[in-house]
Amino acid sequence: MSPTIITLISTIGVALISLIGTVLTTKIGNDKIQHDLDKHNAVQDTKLEELTREVRQHNDFATRIPVIEQRVTALEKETFRNK
Repeated sequence: MSPTIITLISTIGVALISLIGTVLTTKIGNDKIQHDLDKHNAVQDTKLEELTREVRQHNDFATRIPVIEQRVTALEKETFRNK
């Protein structure tokens, strides 16, 4: 074999090894990023569920307060009428 062919084969070998290393590094990095995003999304989902629960609880109070106010007003009128 001539030195030129040996150099060419060596260069191709090094290029392939570099390509494999780059592909593996990129895949590992992407997997880590995806894992971090999944974890972040799970935390956000939990926070959103809690916020939704709190909003529903608040809305329940918002619908009940006028009813309570009407009952208090009626009781006040009844109390003052009986005096």
